[in-house]
Amino acid sequence: MKKLVLAAATVLFSVAGFAQDLQVNTDESKLEWVGEKVTGKHWGTVDIQKGMLTLDGNSITGGEIHVNMATINVQDLEGDSKAKLTGHLKSDDFFSVEQNPTVKFVITKVKADSKLKNGNTHSVTGILSIKGKTETISFPARLNVSDDEVTAFASFKLDRTKWNIRYGSGSFFDNLGDKTIYDEFQVKFNITASK
Repeated sequence: MKKLVLAAATVLFSVAGFAQDLQVNTDESKLEWVGEKVTGKHWGTVDIQKGMLTLDGNSITGGEIHVNMATINVQDLEGDSKAKLTGHLKSDDFFSVEQNPTVKFVITKVKADSKLKNGNTHSVTGILSIKGKTETISFPARLNVSDDEVTAFASFKLDRTKWNIRYGSGSFFDNLGDKTIYDEFQVKFNITASK
């Protein structure tokens, strides 16, 4: 009888898989951003606060990433210019960091896609929460699953106006001229999660 139960359990797990949560290694993971305007661009980083990826067999089925917006860092400027832009990005014109210190992304779907370009292997869909507003987004990513680790890389653009970040947007304000800031900004991340 015990052998029969053990055999049935083995079959069940091999068919259904065994879901487990892998914790994101925040020291090894990295998030970068690039914002562009008519006269140039700025770039920097933001720290990943915490996160986990749900793994079922060799497939990522869900997860959650939290980004600490208080750590937003401008890398292309120094001194007073850097401090001024950093403060502006944290203000209500942009991310309202005092009232909304965390950006959260909840993964709802991950699908393998052999038609993707630039080495990407999967399409990732999820709910992105910024400044208290949520939007569903999808983007291509390069995912690698090993026995004890998952790595993920992605580079894609987001339209900030979907989260009511409209400062300097030519879509909402007229006659901005060379002070226009483009609606889309680039996000690039490398994430490592392990058992």
